[in-house]
Amino acid sequence: MLHAKTGSSGSAGTLNQNTGEANAEAGISSAKSVESIVPSEQQQGPQQQQHEEEDKEEKSSIATSVSRPRWWENKSLEEKPVDGAYGWAVVVSGCFMLMFSMGCVNSYGAYQTYYHLNQFPDEPVSTLSWIGTLQFGVMNIFGIPAGIMCERLDTRLVTFVGGFIMGISLVIASFCDDAVWKLMLTQGIVFSIGASLVFIPATSIPSQWFTERRALAVGVVVAGSGIGGLWLTPATNGMIDSLGTGWALRITGIIVFAVNSAASLFMRNRLSIRSREKIVDFTVFRDIRFDFIFIGAICGTTGYFTPLFNLPTYAAQVVGKSESFSNNLLTIINAASTVGRIGTGQLAPLLGTINTLGLCTLIAALSILVFWLPFETTGTVLTCAIIYGLFCGGLISLLPVVMANLWGVQRISTIIGLLYLANFVGTMVGAPSSGAILDNIGHGKDFKNTITFSGVFMLCSFFFFVLLRFATSRKLFERV
Repeated sequence: MLHAKTGSSGSAGTLNQNTGEANAEAGISSAKSVESIVPSEQQQGPQQQQHEEEDKEEKSSIATSVSRPRWWENKSLEEKPVDGAYGWAVVVSGCFMLMFSMGCVNSYGAYQTYYHLNQFPDEPVSTLSWIGTLQFGVMNIFGIPAGIMCERLDTRLVTFVGGFIMGISLVIASFCDDAVWKLMLTQGIVFSIGASLVFIPATSIPSQWFTERRALAVGVVVAGSGIGGLWLTPATNGMIDSLGTGWALRITGIIVFAVNSAASLFMRNRLSIRSREKIVDFTVFRDIRFDFIFIGAICGTTGYFTPLFNLPTYAAQVVGKSESFSNNLLTIINAASTVGRIGTGQLAPLLGTINTLGLCTLIAALSILVFWLPFETTGTVLTCAIIYGLFCGGLISLLPVVMANLWGVQRISTIIGLLYLANFVGTMVGAPSSGAILDNIGHGKDFKNTITFSGVFMLCSFFFFVLLRFATSRKLFERV
């Protein structure tokens, strides 16, 4: 019995010993597993801290992005719908802005005539014409900084400052009747800087507010320049005849400032634009499509102004029409251009914006080469004025729409600013060259070389727009 108990206790001890060893081994394994877990958690600690820091930075950036911008910074109205009522308010305000900015540029001929006949009879006409040339040229070259300001500042502030500069420049010019260089500085350069701060937002921002009717909206805005030319020219002539150039400039300056100040209240971006490191991004020139547009714009603006400047003189000297008839030709071109810019906006959705741009450029070129160049009759002069006026405006009104369609609307202001650099080159080359050809080759009487110069450059513009069209899409009948 004792032996049995001893064996039993021995087997129990053995069992306990085995159990202890098992527990010890389990403890060792659990300890090892704990040790293996602890380093893993220690390794994950820095990664978790990094993720937490990234989450904090993301929350901080979100908080910064939704924070209210300062009063001078760009503000967006993304909650407003596209193709809505506020978009048309932007269009109407832009139309009034161009009416008094480009309208003043188009009506400068009234001042030039008075300057030549009364204030500065000893100055050459070519010298006085530089005031008008500077107005359009500087306005285009200042388009780059104007586009940058539209991206970084509240566009209402930009357009208000532009209207103030335009108004004050004309008022100061009214006291500068003793020297041409003073008028070049005030009525020419300073005025055009203010006009650029108005022109770039007015032609670029409406594209943000429309998708289906974008071409029509921009066409209505750009038609404002033609409307301004229609009534500002006779109004300026009336003020000069009754009050002189001094009060004509002062009254115009006050009206320009008042109307632009009211219109600037509605000129707001719809989309928020994030600032970038590069002030001017020239990488767009790496896109062959922009290169075609840029060269086409240079060629187009080189030939664009010859009919406007020389067709009235041609009617008087060659056709033998009266001075009143010749002056009315410019009014006819402005009226036809107003209708054409709105009409091309209606046509663009049907044919495609680039297709319509090329068609308008081609018809404008043919009106010069087919109706103006070979004939010297009243009917052909009127036909050229009407057809050219109807289709030349497409070069101005459709290019901003093409830019918005190809590169989006968020960077449209700076891209259009780069485009108007091409317009500056074309203006500085076209107007002086056209006058030099008429004076030196045509001896002031033979207009054929001048007409050919204008028509050929318009055809070259059409050629580059054709290249743009097939660079965008090679399908022949596609609506592009």
